Amino acid sequence: MKVLYAIQATGNGHISRAEVLIPLFKKFAEVDLLVSGTAADIELDHPVRYKFKGLSFVFGKKGGVDVWKTLRKMNLLRFFKDVKSLNLNRYDLIINDFEPISAWASLLKKKQAIALSHQYSLLSNKVPKPIKKAFIAKLILKYYAPTKGGYGFHFKNYEKNIFTPIIKNDFINQQQVEKNHYVVYLPSFGDEKIISVLQKIVFTNWFVFSKHSNKAYTRGNISVLPLDKKQFNHKLLSAKGVICGAGFETPSEALYLKKKLLVIPMKNQYEQLCNAEALKEIGVPVVYEFNQQSIVLLRSWVKSKTHVEVDYSDHPLKVVHDIFSAFNRSLIIEDKSVTYKQKQLV
Repeated sequence: MKVLYAIQATGNGHISRAEVLIPLFKKFAEVDLLVSGTAADIELDHPVRYKFKGLSFVFGKKGGVDVWKTLRKMNLLRFFKDVKSLNLNRYDLIINDFEPISAWASLLKKKQAIALSHQYSLLSNKVPKPIKKAFIAKLILKYYAPTKGGYGFHFKNYEKNIFTPIIKNDFINQQQVEKNHYVVYLPSFGDEKIISVLQKIVFTNWFVFSKHSNKAYTRGNISVLPLDKKQFNHKLLSAKGVICGAGFETPSEALYLKKKLLVIPMKNQYEQLCNAEALKEIGVPVVYEFNQQSIVLLRSWVKSKTHVEVDYSDHPLKVVHDIFSAFNRSLIIEDKSVTYKQKQLV
């Protein structure tokens, strides 16, 4: 069986999830990888057969997407040429993590494709949504990488085909020694904006992972670091808490590691606004502005000692099993060494 696994690289979460899933897919099929997008800061540790520019978003420095830079970087003619040129004849199945080129190519060439992404879960009516209507945003979510079915990931099992987050191996069964620092990852804010707020909150240390700086520097109790996967994971394991956007992967990892979590959703980003509603529902504090008026709330959060309890112990092999079983009902898993429960942290 031949599978094309197509991954969106507009954010690091898609890449992190793929690192866990690729070895599991390879237990049941021959797998080729396709990656499109230019906004991820980490690379796959697996050979990629197809790499496209795709359709990426550009982060601004004021809490949202830089719309004009995003539009300037988009090349729709190139996108349509890539869709047309992608040969899918060799594949029995396309597994799509919110990747537009393979999704549209599958649709136009009548190849079987299934979604496997956090974004797919947001199409469910059972998933929390913001009160404010967002008709255009919903259309983008539905048609950016269209498939006829699939599986989603979210903070809770809202439906049968929605699974809890896949936690990367770096955090499974790891010893944690808590230190007096917090991790901050807010890629849609500039460094100076973040520093101007955090410098008012003393008696702790801040490690700010920056998308806008390629060198490390320090301002008082604030260390600004270029985004590096190993260093980020190391600091996260020993952190007291995490401040981040309302994406999916980093909040999931913070919750799994039992860290205090506070999220600031990107402005006018429908996916993050949906995630913020889901996180509020389970008790995670959400702040919609990051400025001088936020300092009192942030100080209170730093002083608190509570974190949200979650159970993210489902093994990712479960969703892989469901995918291949649905594709081939006669499939029998031969690898008995892998259970459906992740080991709990020590």
